[in-house]
Amino acid sequence: MSAFYTTIARFYDAETSSRTDDLNLYSQLAEEFGDPILDVGCGTGRVLIHLAQEEYRVHGVDNDRAMLARLDTKLKAYPHLKQHITYTEGDILKFKSGEHYALILLTYNALMHFHEQATQIALLKHLRGLMADDGLLVIDLPNAGETFATQDSDAVLLDRTFMDEDTGHLIMLHSVSYLDRTTQLLRVQWIYDEVTADGTVKRLIAPHVLRYYFYPEIALLLKLTGFEVAEVFGGTDEEPFEDGCERMVIYARPV
Repeated sequence: MSAFYTTIARFYDAETSSRTDDLNLYSQLAEEFGDPILDVGCGTGRVLIHLAQEEYRVHGVDNDRAMLARLDTKLKAYPHLKQHITYTEGDILKFKSGEHYALILLTYNALMHFHEQATQIALLKHLRGLMADDGLLVIDLPNAGETFATQDSDAVLLDRTFMDEDTGHLIMLHSVSYLDRTTQLLRVQWIYDEVTADGTVKRLIAPHVLRYYFYPEIALLLKLTGFEVAEVFGGTDEEPFEDGCERMVIYARPV
């Protein structure tokens, strides 16, 4: 995971600037469950900073220095948030804490970075040990059923365009992907075409691998690791989880 994010870290904030639909959900859950909150795979602090601005104590864990360097830059610009934010650079499986967290977040696709079943079980068991007995684990994933029903294509697809915040250059983000339906692994070649001031195009290619999950699989993994599914939704507005929904948002409580 780290090599990919090290490669694309400078684009990450501009690329995800429109991803705000889940922030209200985390605010509501923080109001209900309180803090401290653990943000697994916090990256540049998209969710971390949002919750800190609402004066919740939040701890992030991430293993990519390039992403955390961008978080450091943000915290220098907003020094008042430092009293609410802490983070650990390293592997979440090795993370230790004297606190038990009221809310643990695996935000947008975070669990997809854990490809092997043994690692998934180890992760969820570890998070159970970090959680308060009355806490809540939130997992936000795509609805795998919708993706697996789509037709495969080897075409280069334009995913989005955005402006690089550091240079002001236009970035055209393309992708070529292959979904292995037996291993549930999605292999993506992300292609960042940067249009410079003189019209030159610089190309950056960043391969990435993500693992899809189906709901019965997630429910079983949670049962094996000391959790039970409390609710499942089809999106961050808590809409029904049903055919055609884009997301699978799971609330799990410790048993």
